[in-house]
Amino acid sequence: MLKILNLYLSSFKGLSREIWFLALITFINRAGTMVIPFLTIYLTTERNFSLEKIAWIMSFFGLGSVFGAWIGGKLCSKIGFYSLMFWSLILSGIAFVLLQFVESFWGLCAGIFIVMLFADAFRPASYVAINAYSREENKTRSLSLLRLAINLGFSLGPAIGGFIIVNFDFSGLFWLDGLTCILAALVFLTLLNKKASNSQKEEEKQQINKSPYKDKTYLLLILVTFLIGFTFLQYFSTVPLFYKANFKLDEQGIGMLFFLNGFLIFLIEMPLVKYLEGPKFSVYKTITISLILLALSFIIIAFFSLKIVPLIGILLMTFGEMFNFPFINSLALQRAKSGNMGEYMALFTMAFSLAHILGHNLGLNLIHYFGFGTTWFTMAMILFFCIALLFIYKKRIDEEK
Repeated sequence: MLKILNLYLSSFKGLSREIWFLALITFINRAGTMVIPFLTIYLTTERNFSLEKIAWIMSFFGLGSVFGAWIGGKLCSKIGFYSLMFWSLILSGIAFVLLQFVESFWGLCAGIFIVMLFADAFRPASYVAINAYSREENKTRSLSLLRLAINLGFSLGPAIGGFIIVNFDFSGLFWLDGLTCILAALVFLTLLNKKASNSQKEEEKQQINKSPYKDKTYLLLILVTFLIGFTFLQYFSTVPLFYKANFKLDEQGIGMLFFLNGFLIFLIEMPLVKYLEGPKFSVYKTITISLILLALSFIIIAFFSLKIVPLIGILLMTFGEMFNFPFINSLALQRAKSGNMGEYMALFTMAFSLAHILGHNLGLNLIHYFGFGTTWFTMAMILFFCIALLFIYKKRIDEEK
């Protein structure tokens, strides 16, 4: 047991203190975004909006996320990641507090758009910060540590949010959400060194000022990222409906499956990433394995009806996620060095935002018109198509070298 513990702890060694501080700030920020999981409930019970109007408000949520990432990328190279991250936290905190006082439909559309505009400007800047604060050999583990902080924050946030709603009201939720963002900004200002941001800006000045929108090779990676996000997000909207309808799982059972997902990521991802960073695995091989695992997670629920299938499906999805996201993030960050890093990583985060906007809607429509089985088979085919696209991407990178 002691040997296993030492092996686990060793996977965290070698990361800079700034990366640990960045993970702490990310954890505080993500744990604080506790309004988000209860937003549809708030709009239904407190504001009495119809489902049609709520759908529109949530669309503005997605649009704010896309534009926030885009503006964040633009500003990152102009003012530096340090100032951008600080003001993103402060302004999103203020916006969260003020959102509770907005009552009209169009006011809430505009309000949620502004909240996400400020909040998601943080994301491309955080990738640039990782590049500045970590060494080349441990960038993937640095990315993985931030993923761990995000997962822990998202796990803790809804639990705290639910407690506040039951014992106080939604107003307390907005206040706490806003104040935790401001707290994260103050911790950021206290613990993180601004000099690295200035060094990063000087480094970018020496790079080719290349636009990611003209980099056809990078756009291929963005397409792969979007398609992976599109399929992966089905596990958070359409797959639970299937588990409930076909396997008669209740909300508690589905919740336990997602708890297992988060627990395994917490327990295994860092040691797994450290192992996969070794000479036996290339980043392309690792991502290919991840795509096969994700595809199998859809195939098994499409063709088998045993009671153990939801568990096997979530395990395949979880390992596919761990094999994928730290490494595809690292691949994007590596390519971003060839041009304007802030804009490159903004486009990368926008791919996930766009997957959020389209993924749930199109997935539900596929089920409505063609049924669950065809939908899962389609998702698996998309993931196998991603393997072909990844092969083309690698070939282009090799040709450039």
